[in-house]
Amino acid sequence: MSDSEETPHRVERPRDSGGPTPLGIYNRPKTELLTEIELIAIALSAVWLLGVGAFYLFAREANPAAVEAGGTLRLVMVLLAVFMPLALIWVAAVAVRASRVMREESDRLQAAIDAIRHAYIAQQQGHNRRGDAAASRRQADRSATSPVEATPPMPQPVATDPRRDPASDARPAEEQPALALGTQAGDMTPPLSKEDFIRAMNFPETAEDKEGFAALRRALKDRGAAHLIQAAQDVLTLLSQDGIYMDDLNPDRARPEVWRQFAEGARGRTIAPLGGIHDKAALAMCNGRMKQDPIFRDAAHHFLRRFDRIFAEFEKEASDSEISNLSDTRTARAFMLLGRCAGTFD
Repeated sequence: MSDSEETPHRVERPRDSGGPTPLGIYNRPKTELLTEIELIAIALSAVWLLGVGAFYLFAREANPAAVEAGGTLRLVMVLLAVFMPLALIWVAAVAVRASRVMREESDRLQAAIDAIRHAYIAQQQGHNRRGDAAASRRQADRSATSPVEATPPMPQPVATDPRRDPASDARPAEEQPALALGTQAGDMTPPLSKEDFIRAMNFPETAEDKEGFAALRRALKDRGAAHLIQAAQDVLTLLSQDGIYMDDLNPDRARPEVWRQFAEGARGRTIAPLGGIHDKAALAMCNGRMKQDPIFRDAAHHFLRRFDRIFAEFEKEASDSEISNLSDTRTARAFMLLGRCAGTFD
């Protein structure tokens, strides 16, 4: 099957300012443990406790008997007076923090909806452009097949050099030295190293990951790796729309021998250890989307075919440690997750 036939619906991916990879999609948004909200709540609590402590000391010095007098009811009232404001401070802090998180999630959801809308518009524009191009080609074909009166060119006189050997003109074409023409640009590109391939399969960690972006650029110059990277970007983008991030998955490690059996064509229970993803929520969402979303299903199967093909070539020259490093990348984790949903390991 050609590349054009097995390419699924493309997914519009929002670009990150740090480089060619949409970093915000592949990484779960990091939540800070202490934000300015918690710091303000801590400061207010400290001020309140200091104020209560100072009031208690001054009241004790002024009238010790009044402070020590009283029973259980007085103790309860004092505790309420001391800790009720603290509780109100932290309830307000939690409410503000929750409102902030909801606002951020709403912004992310809106960005995902915008990306889907832009993808749909781009797809429609692509259909229109292909229709116009097809019409132009049909018009050109009709013009080329119509009869045209052509005037044969007049033969040009050829100057004869008396010093040239006439036998050289009669030399067969196959004996003439061939010129080094038709060299493709890809033939001049050095082969992609195993280290760059593995780093590219994990994608850059942050916008400051210069080594990751450099490896990704080198991998995109390799045709096979570039196809796999594009397919992985599509599925990672679609998975992130459901809140599934590869960094949150902790799969069981499979031995390199099992990966080599997969590269040699083994399927089913023989390679079952490769499906080491046990996150029930992620598996349930992927299974549901595989059944209901044809775009997701096409992108997933296209990615699995690409990974199968490229890994079979990678395994031939890779060491066990390189296979283990590749199995810990985001792309390999996406393969484990989608492979389980597609029944590759059943």
